[in-house]
Order: sequence, then structure tokens, then C-alpha cells
Amino acid sequence: QVQLVESGGGLVQPGGSLRLSCAASGSIFSINDMGWYRQAPGKERELVATISSGGSANYVDSVKDRFTVSIDSAKKTVYLQMNSLKPEDTAVYYCNADLRPFYWSSIFRYWGQGTQVTVSS
Repeated sequence: QVQLVESGGGLVQPGGSLRLSCAASGSIFSINDMGWYRQAPGKERELVATISSGGSANYVDSVKDRFTVSIDSAKKTVYLQMNSLKPEDTAVYYCNADLRPFYWSSIFRYWGQGTQVTVSS
């Protein structure tokens, strides 16, 4: 069984910063990549950032130059440093991981439970 546990969400004023963490645990043979999605009320879930186990990162245009995704492969943990936060960043942020539970298995996508980020004065 694989679990992704997120932490670090909360309430922050516009212009502030937050750092999200997501730790993967359980039966994990290898991780291909990890990332973050978000879903605002009434909107579809959207990709925020992804990073490969080798450190290659991609971002949605709206967060480039403000957010930084990083990965600690040894700890099976992905981070999202969010700076210069805006009210439109308010959403539930979900962590995901594409990984092989066993050496013989296919790659599966797993999701965390989500953490609320609210940007408001």
C-alpha cells in the first residue's frame, strides 16, 4: 500500500510564502516523478508543477518565477515553495507520484489527500 501525506498548507496574506511537503511511504520500488496539482472551487484540477526523480521540473505558466518544486529522492518527498502568493492561488493542493510499487509492476499514479491553501488579507 502506497500513501502520500501532504503538509504545510494554511492561510497566508497576498505576497506571502508557504512551503508544501509531500512524503511517499509504503511499498515503493522506484519513483518516476512527483508533482503538485490544485483545484479551486468550481474549477477543474490543474497541473501546477512536476519534477522527475532526476530533478527536471516543469511549471504551469501562472506560477513560473514564483513557485519552486524540488524533490528529495532518498526521503521520497516532494516540496513546493510558493512565494509572492496571490488570491488566485487559493485552492486545495494535491500531491501526486508516478511510481512502481514492485520491480515487476507497471507505473501507477497515486494521490495525496490534499491540503488547503488560502491567500487572503
